Amino acid sequence: MESYTINRKKTKKIPIADIFIGGDSPITAQSMTNTDTRDAKSTIIQIKKLEEAGCDIIRLAVPDMEAAEAIREIKKEIRIPLVADIHFDYRLALASIESGADKIRINPGNIGGMDRVQKVAAAAKARQIPIRIGVNSGSIEKEILKKYGGVTPEGMVESALHHASMLEEFNFTDIVFSIKASNVPLTIAAYRLMSQKTQYPLHLGVTEAGTLYKGTIKSSVGLGAMLAEGIGDTIRVSLTGEPVEEVRAGIEILKALELRKEGVEFISCPTCGRCRIDLIEIANEVEKRLQGVSKNIKVAVMGCAVNGPGEAKHADIGIAGGDGEALLFKKGEIVRKIPQDKIVEELLAEIEKL
Repeated sequence: MESYTINRKKTKKIPIADIFIGGDSPITAQSMTNTDTRDAKSTIIQIKKLEEAGCDIIRLAVPDMEAAEAIREIKKEIRIPLVADIHFDYRLALASIESGADKIRINPGNIGGMDRVQKVAAAAKARQIPIRIGVNSGSIEKEILKKYGGVTPEGMVESALHHASMLEEFNFTDIVFSIKASNVPLTIAAYRLMSQKTQYPLHLGVTEAGTLYKGTIKSSVGLGAMLAEGIGDTIRVSLTGEPVEEVRAGIEILKALELRKEGVEFISCPTCGRCRIDLIEIANEVEKRLQGVSKNIKVAVMGCAVNGPGEAKHADIGIAGGDGEALLFKKGEIVRKIPQDKIVEELLAEIEKL
């Protein structure tokens, strides 16, 4: 099957712990804990679940010194890079760096004078820690809002570049940008403009996207549009719910665009009047059981012989429904028939053999 490759915009390659953001490095999927960071035990448990789900980078809120100190204990127990999310207080940034954070999120323009910016830049540079500048539609400076008559892509980009210039003044250039809004067209326009204006890596996201259902759709539309244009180096799907669902959604967005190849690609047909098996239940159960499988294979669950080996011929393995039974096929070739009550178990057993 022919593959259509997305040409990613070349950005600066920046290290974060033992991985990279930008350049030719894979696009990473991030999430953020919703535990109390000061409760290191609960935070570690949640991060380990996120690691199992395929999360590449984890961010946590640092509202006070106790949270900054907790990073020491958390870092000992996790595998993936840790980002400390800080607002306004430069001392929390310094403490988080000292505690072992692999990256910090802080806006230099919000932490006081240039002497404070210099301290944060120097500490991050000494530890080779990148800084993410995060501008949201609700955090733009009053002067910029006045200049552009409200929230605009131009204003968001100007705000982010202003924050970056403060770090650049002290020769700090390991910078990642995010410029998120809850409005999808505004977010896309802002990232397009930022992509034209800078070579720094971009952290994509639609902020405050919503609950699992609506938020996943908004994020998929927004992130998908930008990624398809080659924009973006790391992503976070922001959902009101379990962080694991953010990671699953992010990974599926990347896989849909063939920007991430690892793991099972699962396809199933929408069903129609030709279907004579309970395909919806079978598809849901197979997809659920395949969540922990890391094989790079395509699995198809199709409702009838029309959509089976024919349309799914490029799948490594799959079933095509018959009347109370299914045809098992591999690489488009029919292998045997399976009774309906044994479809899930036999398909999974065959996948195990691959």
